[in-house]
Parts: sequence; C-alpha cells; structure tokens
Amino acid sequence: MRRAVCHDVISSENVVRSRGGAEGQSSFPRSGALPSNARAGAISATRLPRGAQGPFQQFATRELLFPCVFSIRTGKRGARRSSSAAAPAQAPGGAGGGTLHPPSLPRAGKMAARTLRSGAARGLLAEQSERGLFQNVFPAADQLIELLAPGRPPLAAYCGFDPTADSLHVGHLPALLALLHFQRAGHRVIALVGGATARLGDPSGRGAARETLPPERLEAHARGLRDGLHRVFQNHRRLFWHEAGNARLGDVELLDNAQWLGRQPLMDFLASVGTRLRMGTLLSREACQARLRSDDGMSLAEFLYPALQAYDFLHLYKHHGCRLQLGGTDQMGNIMSGHDLVTKVTGEEVFGITVPLITSTTGDKLGKSAGNAVWLNRDRTSPFELYQFFVRQQDRIVGRYLKLFTFLPLAEIDHTMEMHAKEPEKWGPQKRLAAEVTKLVHGQEGLESAKRCTKALYHNNLESLETMSDQELQELFREAPFAELLLEPGMTVLDLCRKAKAIPDGPRGYQMITSGGVSINYIQETNAEAVLVVGQHILKSGISLLKIGKKNFYIIKWLQF
Repeated sequence: MRRAVCHDVISSENVVRSRGGAEGQSSFPRSGALPSNARAGAISATRLPRGAQGPFQQFATRELLFPCVFSIRTGKRGARRSSSAAAPAQAPGGAGGGTLHPPSLPRAGKMAARTLRSGAARGLLAEQSERGLFQNVFPAADQLIELLAPGRPPLAAYCGFDPTADSLHVGHLPALLALLHFQRAGHRVIALVGGATARLGDPSGRGAARETLPPERLEAHARGLRDGLHRVFQNHRRLFWHEAGNARLGDVELLDNAQWLGRQPLMDFLASVGTRLRMGTLLSREACQARLRSDDGMSLAEFLYPALQAYDFLHLYKHHGCRLQLGGTDQMGNIMSGHDLVTKVTGEEVFGITVPLITSTTGDKLGKSAGNAVWLNRDRTSPFELYQFFVRQQDRIVGRYLKLFTFLPLAEIDHTMEMHAKEPEKWGPQKRLAAEVTKLVHGQEGLESAKRCTKALYHNNLESLETMSDQELQELFREAPFAELLLEPGMTVLDLCRKAKAIPDGPRGYQMITSGGVSINYIQETNAEAVLVVGQHILKSGISLLKIGKKNFYIIKWLQF
C-alpha cells in the first residue's frame, strides 16, 4: 500500500516499513528553514558543505550520514514504563499476535526521536511521544511545537493510504491513531486515498514491483478504503469523544488523489515538479538504492512515485492549507521530498512526523504482501478475529499497544499493568486492549458480537450461541459448511448427520456417533437413533451446531421447526 502501509523488513533489525501523506494552503507566516549554523537546543550533527555528499545535503555524525533530520540533544526521557513483571502466560484462545518494532534509524535519526521526549517538547507532541506514537519530526520539532501551541490556529495534517487492497489492516492503525489524536487536539485532518499513486506502487521496502491492478479494481479498492476510514472516524466521534469545556473535535476530510493527479497533464507536471526535485536526492534514497541493486531493477513508474507523493503534499498545501504529513518510519525519504517541493515552490515551511511499524512476533511485517494481514473490514476479518488477535498479545508488548492503540490515560494504563502483574491469569490488559480496538474499528455492535462469539466458542455458552446471528455463526466457523434442512417428524441424530453429509454412509458413520465423536450444540450424542428435540438439538433461533470429532463444525439452519 501507500504511505501508511506496512512494507518490507528493514535490514538486520527486522523492522517493517510503512508510510503517510499531505495537504493544503498555509495561513501562517513563514517560519523559514533553520540556517546551517542554527542550533535548536544543541544540534547533535553537523551539516556538510553543499556538494560534499552530492546534491543531497546531509548531516554527518561520527558513525554515519542521515539525510537532513534535525536532532536535539536531550536529557532524561519522560516516557513511562510498564510496571508489569509477570511472566508471559498462554493467552486465551491461543498464542501469537503482533510486535511493535521501533524504527531502525541511524544515530541522528534516533536523536531526533528523543527530541520529542525532551523537556522542550510540550503538549500534543510530548504526549504522543510518551505514548510511543510519534517517532521523529522533520525538519525540526521546536518549530512545529510553536505552531501547535495553545491559542494558535488549527493545523491541517494528512496521511495517505494506497488502495492496493479493499481494506485497511492492523498495520495502518498507528497512522490512523495519529490522525485521530490530531483531530482530538482540535486540528483538521485529511485521510488521503491514493487512487492515482496506487497505479504506480510505492517501491519503499519492496524487492519487486507491485502487481498492476486494472482501473476498475483500483476504484473498488478505493471505495473499500473510504468506507473503512469513514467508519473508524464515525466510531471515534460516537464512542470515544466527549466534549469538555472549550475542547472541540477537529474536522476530517476524506480525499482521493485521483481527483488531481488523474487530470494532471504530463508536460505540466514535469515542468512544475520535475524541475524542482533533484535526481541525486531521489537516487540516494535507501528504497531506490535497494531496488537498483536487485535483479529486477526499478521501473521509471516506481522511480517517479516519490515525486507524485511530493506533489500530493504541494496540492494539499495549496488547496487545503495542510502543513504536516504523517507516515511510517520508512517514509522519511518521501516526506523529505514533499518538504523540498513545497518549500521550493511556496517558500513556506512544512513538516513531517513518523509513526512506528507493526510486525509479527517473528519480526515479519503485518500486511497484504506477507499474507498475514489482520484486516479492518468485517468481510475480511470478523470482529471476533480482530478481538482475538489483540487478546493473544504477549505481556511484553501489551502495555505498549495500550498506549499506541487506545485513548486510555497513561495513569490508567500503568494501573492496569500493575494489576496484571498481580493477577496475570485474568489477562486484564489484553482484554481491555482487544475491547478498545474492536470498538473503534467495528463499533459497539462489533464488540458485542466479538464477545458473543468468544463465549460461544471458548466457553461452550449455549445462551451466546442461541443469540448469534447467521452472519456471526458463519464468521465464527468460517470454514464450516452451512446447510439448510427441513425438520421432518421423527428425524434422528443419524438422519441429521447424514443429511448434512457430516459422516460417511454405512456402519462407519453409525459407529462415529456411538463412539462419542458427535456433538450437537456442545452436547455429546452417542445415541444415533435419538429423535431431535427442539430446545435441545435445535436452538430457539432455528440453528444447530453440529461438531464431528475435535475440529469439524457444521452449521444447520432449520427451515421449519
């Protein structure tokens, strides 16, 4: 996907890549870029003379070079730490889940991350840095702090999502939460669907070009992303936002860059954008270098992708006043290209913030390309499956996820982790995390559905099973055959099993029942000739859950009973 999407693993530290987007016209006076000898706090890197490392100006440290990220020496970090010392236990419903990987940044980049946690950083930046959501600010945190100060006009921030699939996934949650936190602080946020840029495909972190999707499929994917984004913002407004005093929720816009890139003449684009971006800079990006070294090389379309993303930032700045782009840590190069273009064309300063990336417990990315995506659309991943994904998170990561993916106060999270250290068998933090995320993604109804499915599957709760809808049953037993049968007088357990084609014909199937291998609604049946009874074998909802052996389920819907 684009900007906010999880991409490939970074070098030896197994960090996944992700990305974000831009928007609008500024009403603020120009702040201007820092001169080469300026000191924001104490700059921990020295700018090389122009040309010393090619046209891309860089900072030099004693160990390596990092492109143009201002970093400030800081003192003690202010981040809170979980007090949980409990040994990891087996999560209910299985083990597994995802892991948060901090960005694999050069030394100067890590210093920039510490900038956000310093005493100089205040308000929104400091709070979200303490939660671990904001990683780096480009070009300098102190200028952005001034713009976000109380009493200043609201800022516009954006993040982009390319529709390479018809649904967002868990890897997009950090970028989504970043947008929501800006909105909660009263700022205007823009979620940008990359209907145009998805036709090229972001090369960041990829070893090969993305599959080219036909236009009609891209349009369907874009609709799916817009629906998912709209649902999350609506759930947040209804379930997580409470007006207090003068606080107001900022406006949100859903845009698609096909609206402007799709109508942009090629020659006009090359004349206005192509003359502003330097080849040396684009070629120096890590993503470009890695692809050029690969066997397949890099297409011109992929090479121009950062230029299109930069143009998004310029367009959103001019038409929507957007001065801030959000994206994953792998998107720093693309964010810098957008910054270069906007400042060269307009003379105004714009900013970028990176958010962390989510991987599996083995360090692999969570995403479509890796085949392990946990989707946010119900038709791909049910509320129950999303709920269980977070319930299964390990102790070592659940505290960080509570800070990243929920709006719970840090003091409440610390208390939750303290209680978990005393009573780890209750899985309190995991259940709270799963409930908060499921409610944000699927609403209160989705959370209740996930809890019903959990009780029915893991606690053999007949009451929950009886109140489940057909959709929930099919989501819970996704691989289970679904059959509609007509209840006939005198119908037996054996008749049911054979009509559902759950057992083989002949003596072997009969023996499976008598040997205890069949259960109906979690009740074992050993009498093959027993007549079906409404209220026992057939629930009031007209459903029977037939189980053969340990794992084979069949859902029976009775047409008349």
